[in-house]
Order: sequence, then C-alpha cells, then structure tokens
Amino acid sequence: MPGTPAPAALTWSAPTREATDKRWCEKVTVTFRNSGGTAVRSGTITLGTHIIDLLGIDWATVGSAQRLPVPIAPHSRTDGTWTVCVDAWRVPLGMHVETRIVGVDWS
Repeated sequence: MPGTPAPAALTWSAPTREATDKRWCEKVTVTFRNSGGTAVRSGTITLGTHIIDLLGIDWATVGSAQRLPVPIAPHSRTDGTWTVCVDAWRVPLGMHVETRIVGVDWS
C-alpha cells in the first residue's frame, strides 16, 4: 500500500530582469522548483520594485503581488514572467527601476 505523498516543497530563483521601452517598467522572470511530492496549486509572489537614481540611491520601493504560475507539478520547474510597472511620475529621467523578490506565499 503506497504512503501519502510528501507535501509540496517550493523554492525560487532570484529574479531575472529585462528592460522595457518604459523606464518605469521591466519584465521580471522567476524560476520556481517544486521538489515535493504534491503539486503547488495556488499562491502569490510579492515583488518589490525599487526606484534608483543615477548615484545608485534607492529612493522608494513599491510592492505588487502577482499570482504564481500554477499548478507546479511535483518534481518540476516552471518559469513565471510578469511585466512590473510603477507610476511613471515616480521615475524621473535618469532614474530606473529594479524589481526584487519580497516574498512567496503558496499552498
């Protein structure tokens, strides 16, 4: 008689960022790996988009939440890609955005 499968075990990569044609947006890709025995069926990723000036000073962080690319099958990997934007007025000429992961909540 088979045992109960192990629960999902989700890990994720650092974000890969790609510029867009707007300085207040960027395309962000994160790789998710489920090394557990059951699928990840729902969840959110919270992204922190930092507004950086010419000298590298972080002026503000704007958070956004996106749905995970589910389901993520057991023993598999999946990429999620989102275009993340902040209000254009927050990013004057000479400044740029850098999106970083703040957290992942899944079940």
